[in-house]
Amino acid sequence: MADIVAMPKLGFDMAEGMLVRWVIAEGQRVQKGAVLAEIETDKATVEVESTFSGVVFKHLVTQGTSVPVGKPIAVITAEGESVDPSLWETGSSEGAPKGTQKPPETKPGVQASPEAPLSPAGSTSTPPIDQLEIKASPLAKKIAREQQVDLARLVGSGPEGRIIRRDVEAALKTLQLSPAVSKGKGTLPAKSASAAPALVFRAAPIPGDEIVPLNRLRGAISRRMTESKQQVPHFYITRDYQVDDLLDLREQWNEVAGEENHLSINDFIVKAAALSLRQFPNINASLVEGGIKRHGHVNIGVAVAIPGGLLTVVCRDVDQKSLPAIGSEIRVMAARARDGKVRPEDIEGSTFSISNLGMYDVENFAAIINPPEVAILAVGSAREVPSIIAEELAITRMMKITISADHRVTDGAEAAQFMQLLGDYLNMPLGLLTLV
Repeated sequence: MADIVAMPKLGFDMAEGMLVRWVIAEGQRVQKGAVLAEIETDKATVEVESTFSGVVFKHLVTQGTSVPVGKPIAVITAEGESVDPSLWETGSSEGAPKGTQKPPETKPGVQASPEAPLSPAGSTSTPPIDQLEIKASPLAKKIAREQQVDLARLVGSGPEGRIIRRDVEAALKTLQLSPAVSKGKGTLPAKSASAAPALVFRAAPIPGDEIVPLNRLRGAISRRMTESKQQVPHFYITRDYQVDDLLDLREQWNEVAGEENHLSINDFIVKAAALSLRQFPNINASLVEGGIKRHGHVNIGVAVAIPGGLLTVVCRDVDQKSLPAIGSEIRVMAARARDGKVRPEDIEGSTFSISNLGMYDVENFAAIINPPEVAILAVGSAREVPSIIAEELAITRMMKITISADHRVTDGAEAAQFMQLLGDYLNMPLGLLTLV
């Protein structure tokens, strides 16, 4: 019997998803657990795995189509099984058999027009000022603007020739490997999502006004953060933490540990927060109908900046894991998020969140609570400040951390005690490192 693959529900508030790309073509075999397709939700582009083994008989949805959760998107059959093709029409679910997941189609090759090569930064060719008329996704346009690529010179692989993100990225990769670039005749900008803008000391031409459509992620952030600020009564508590011992221990550890075991300051904070939450279940909670849900698991969401928005990756049962395991897990998930390869389990199920802007030399800020959670930590940078220690002036390294909390679930005294316990753990970093 043929199996039907349906658009999966990849988040508690997901109503529909866009089928970005089929990974497996019609007629190809697929194993259970293999990646079938990439689906764009409000939060991210997610790799969806097959729950069936067999042969991809039919794609019911074309790439670039938004599909409601639960709607059939593909048919998987047994090897050699014959199914009447008239039962399925592309984009239709009429007459489809049972099942729950889907297969994909090979991605068309991306190529640039040979007579009109791409324009790397620094070349004499200038991208069009207004690329709104070109059929391209908002994210593809954004990347093209940042990397100074002329979309008019690309051939799109999306529906009806639409240029999508992968087309621009593939073109950039081709540029990077081309002889002209390697010999110095053109260079690609070494710009990343987190890179600071270049300093400009001369007045540049005034650009025209531009309307940038909201992508799904930015739209979801806009909607959820607006609801949070309007409906959740936030209050804030900020504390200064001395982190000399923590920074010294981290430096010593990273000198002897392999690259794969390097620890960040944030890893220590994630571990300390998880241990503190064990003693303050009201802060590791959600407000639900009829009461407060105190979560048994401590799953910490860590905010990651990605092109076009912000994503929270979730490290589960943090209080049960070692610091190196926490650091490695967060690095892997953050890399997948930045590469657009995030998995559903990477971004769902957090019970508490941490946002760290210390790497941008931000001293202090307050974050917005991520519903249905009831609190979030905002972490600033470690700074050298003058302090009085044993009646003598000394230079110490201090870090400001602010908790934003939901006053419907907790109050100032409880949140202050949580912050105090957090400081006790941060003052004993060796315990955090050795405790499993």
